[in-house]
Amino acid sequence: MRYADKVAIITGGGSGIGLVMARKFAEEGAGVVVADWNATAAHDSAAAIESSGGKAMAVHGDVSDPHDVDRIVSAALERFEQVDVLVNNAAVADSDDILLTEPDTWDHDVGVVLRGTYLCTRAVLPSMIERQAGAIVNIASVNALSALGNEAYSAAKAGVVNFTKGVAMRYGRHGVRANAVAPGTIRTPIWQERVERDPVVFERLVKWYPLGRVGEPEDVAKAALFLGSDDAAWISGSVLRVDGGLLAGNEVMTRELLAMAGDEVQ
Repeated sequence: MRYADKVAIITGGGSGIGLVMARKFAEEGAGVVVADWNATAAHDSAAAIESSGGKAMAVHGDVSDPHDVDRIVSAALERFEQVDVLVNNAAVADSDDILLTEPDTWDHDVGVVLRGTYLCTRAVLPSMIERQAGAIVNIASVNALSALGNEAYSAAKAGVVNFTKGVAMRYGRHGVRANAVAPGTIRTPIWQERVERDPVVFERLVKWYPLGRVGEPEDVAKAALFLGSDDAAWISGSVLRVDGGLLAGNEVMTRELLAMAGDEVQ
């Protein structure tokens, strides 16, 4: 198992992608700290891991609050004595059109996504530097790499990508690696309200994905497991796109251009 005798903190580990990542890290032998603003979700996630024979603990906290973050990391160190991997996964995306986004909503999105990544990273770095080892995996988004709406969320995720590179550059000499995962559309419970309004939303989104499907939480979890492990020992400062080929190019535009040029379109 890749994570035997190692410890991972998963923020937003109570639901969606974080829930699956917490389970997968535990299956690979890690002691998992499930951090989530929803205390019940955090507890249920950790309890499920332990009932399956894994090692886990739940910590309730808001990653945008420095006091909560310090408490999360302190609890992890008290229980497990080390933190080998931090997965900054917690996120919200409540804004969209800039003209319809109030400043408080903008601040909340950026606060959880970018400030939370900074605070959690800042909290685990001292122990990683002391041990001269550690891996930070930041869950970014294809929104960080292209204009796809949700401007506050997208700007925050773009900040996460640059922040990842900064951490990799500054702390690599201390044995700390930092990488980011940039997922495309992932089928998680956060989409439920949208699905109830538009039951075929995923079917309509599929046309943009060259691999012919939207992503599943396991797709992101597997990428995070790789980047946090010794299998990625010489990878740092990278952004791994887990997007079904979405950002490889505009297939619809390409097909239309070929048709306009009179070329055969396959």
